[in-house]
Amino acid sequence: MTSLNKKRKVIYKITYPNGKIYIGKDLVYNINYFGSANGAIIEKDFTWEDQMKFTIKKEILWFSDTATDKEANEEEVKFIRLNESNNPTIGYNRWPKFNLITHNLQPDH
Repeated sequence: MTSLNKKRKVIYKITYPNGKIYIGKDLVYNINYFGSANGAIIEKDFTWEDQMKFTIKKEILWFSDTATDKEANEEEVKFIRLNESNNPTIGYNRWPKFNLITHNLQPDH
């Protein structure tokens, strides 16, 4: 890792074998970081046999070497809403709370 990458902030998308996604951020880029999605929720979607050989895909959707943590946080929420990964039928993000009526247009708080 170069010293520049230590300051790199990324927003990534994890895609699971069932097609569901998780959007997350890494504020000190680490190639081996795969997020903090709730494993208990994910586990319910897969049998033990499925879990025995399990492949996920990580895509970097956005990165910056100059953004503040606040800017990266805002980008993360933007991508969660854009991809609707907080909709339980689409993804594993549970925040911000998905609102079927407004389709993720509600304020952050």
